[in-house]
Amino acid sequence: MISNHCNQVFELAIKNYHLYNDIDKACENPYEAGSFENLLYTKCWIDTAQWHMEDEVRNPAIDPAKALIWKRRIDSSNQERTDIVEVIDSYFLEKYKDLKPLPSARINTESPAWAIDRLSILALKIYHMYEETIRININEQHLNQCKAKLNVLQQQKTDLSLAIDELMDDIQKGKKYMKVYRQMKMYNDPDLNPVLYNSKK
Repeated sequence: MISNHCNQVFELAIKNYHLYNDIDKACENPYEAGSFENLLYTKCWIDTAQWHMEDEVRNPAIDPAKALIWKRRIDSSNQERTDIVEVIDSYFLEKYKDLKPLPSARINTESPAWAIDRLSILALKIYHMYEETIRININEQHLNQCKAKLNVLQQQKTDLSLAIDELMDDIQKGKKYMKVYRQMKMYNDPDLNPVLYNSKK
């Protein structure tokens, strides 16, 4: 099942990131360049670094100038994340380009790569919620709340993994088909964001 494969790669990326726990650490991808696994690992590494950027920018004592720097980095990271999701969808489009959907085939609410994107984020939530369940010097109420949340996250992982596997199975059988809409983000585009294009005048 593809979800098991994705989850294994995501867990490895998260584990390897936390060996250093350094936002600026370059991603040393153990998978062959251009492979599906390489894309998954890179995508999850970006997610993991961005997770910690989000922590940093929420420091209540942060200097506003530094907060702006973090915000810019988060914006850049989020663009990288979006870019690689599209590359993953392109991988699937190429893989299934010769499949002919059935006349009754339906489109899914999201593309395979965006579903896999959610699985990567979920892996991060599970990792960090588990960390909360093994913290020392915390009260029992907090511990129990975190354990309950971890159980919910684990169930979400099971459900989402099944949904992804069913989607891929439906695509392969022609019951569903892919349609990928490329980025329509406007705020990063100097020709579409009015603040950016007006600043050129």
